[in-house]
Amino acid sequence: MHVLDSSLTSQVHDYGVSRTLLTERGFALGGNWDYDHGSFDCALDDANKVWLRLPFDVTAGTLDEEAEPMDTEIRFGQPYVLKHVYNEGLDGSARASAFGGLLNQFSDPVDPDGAIESSWIEKARRKLDEIEALYPR
Repeated sequence: MHVLDSSLTSQVHDYGVSRTLLTERGFALGGNWDYDHGSFDCALDDANKVWLRLPFDVTAGTLDEEAEPMDTEIRFGQPYVLKHVYNEGLDGSARASAFGGLLNQFSDPVDPDGAIESSWIEKARRKLDEIEALYPR
C-alpha cells in the first residue's frame, strides 16, 4: 500500500453526486462497504491487481447500495494505491465439498500488499489529480 497526499482528504460531499462523478471516471463502490463507511475503487491495470482507493466515512445518513442515496454525506479519507499479487491457477489445497467449489477454488494472495512500482504510483497520482479537480476546495 502507498498512501497519497490529497486535497480530497477530510472533504465532506454528497454521496450520490460523488458516486455519479466517480463512476463516470472508472470508479466503483468497493466490495467491503458497510452502512457507515466504504471506498471508491479504480483499477489501474487490465488485470485488476493495482487499484487507486478513495476511502470514506458516512457523516450523515446511511450507505445502502439498494436505496437512493438521498441525504447521505461522506467524508473522504486519505487515498492510497494497493497491489494484490495472486498465485495463478487453482489452489492445490482446496477441499471438495457441496459449496467448496464456489468458495475455496482460488489461491490466497501471494502478497496482498505487494510492492508498488513507481509507474503505478504516478498513474494513480494522475488519476487522483483528475478527481481532485472535480472537488475544488
